[in-house]
Amino acid sequence: MTTSAAVRIEKINYKGWPNSYRISNGEVELVVTSDVGPRIMRYAFIGGQNLFKEFPEQLGKSGEKEYQMRGGHRLWVAPETLETSWALDNSPVNIEIRGSELTATGPVEPGTGLQKQIVVRLDDTGTGVEVIHRLKNTTPWTLEFAPWAMTMMAPGGTAISGFPPRGKHPEVLAATNPLVMWAYTDLSDKRWTFTKKYFALRNDPQIAEPQKIGTFNPKTWAAYLLGTDLFLKQTTADPARTYPDFGCSFETFTNNEMLEIETLGPLTKVEPGKAAEHTERWSLHKNIRISQWTDAELDRVVGSLLK
Repeated sequence: MTTSAAVRIEKINYKGWPNSYRISNGEVELVVTSDVGPRIMRYAFIGGQNLFKEFPEQLGKSGEKEYQMRGGHRLWVAPETLETSWALDNSPVNIEIRGSELTATGPVEPGTGLQKQIVVRLDDTGTGVEVIHRLKNTTPWTLEFAPWAMTMMAPGGTAISGFPPRGKHPEVLAATNPLVMWAYTDLSDKRWTFTKKYFALRNDPQIAEPQKIGTFNPKTWAAYLLGTDLFLKQTTADPARTYPDFGCSFETFTNNEMLEIETLGPLTKVEPGKAAEHTERWSLHKNIRISQWTDAELDRVVGSLLK
């Protein structure tokens, strides 16, 4: 067990993974397993519901020859390809603890030459967490890619995100952001809600057909409301850089099993031995209720939480 100020890190058995680590500060807790990954499998109020999706039949297992969704939060490589994004993460990872900071480093992927690392820094008080994602290039060649931070949310909730600041014509004539679609995107799907400033995607466990959309926002953020608990993650994006998928710094996806909220870093040419880095800031909020899906209500409920 390691402690630093109010943060405590202890080794536990988490649902069949004996080499897992619980990070807590008395208000919230996270669980990182070292038996596979790197993965953050739990983020919750102490004693509360896990906001992250878990696939029960895949918990406690490792060494599979096929990719396992498992659940939780993971680091992928963008743009999406079977060779890079879907590289297996079924092997043990190395854990290093320095005070209240936990670093999980995966093995070098034999098919890509990349090495994934997730650093977790929980605040001494409150619910805030800094999550740093690194993709190291161990090959002899310069590679171009982007970090892709993907959080798989438990079913039954609603994801919320926002567009860059809106304006009026003709005062604002320049385009402000892309709205990116996939071949299976259907904007008439009733799971979508759009207002002038925000958009939302509801997970429906009865609808298996997938939906996905992407956009860009210099102040990229996404929230997920499950019951009255709200998960919020935030990052920044550089309009001067090139981002994957026609310029996306944020993407959201759902099917009947879960909903993902995903942030992306810029496409970066990474030299041998160097790493691309992408940071998110997380927080949890209790007793959140949205009475109607309007700009005014979302300003009141979610806008006040953004930093």
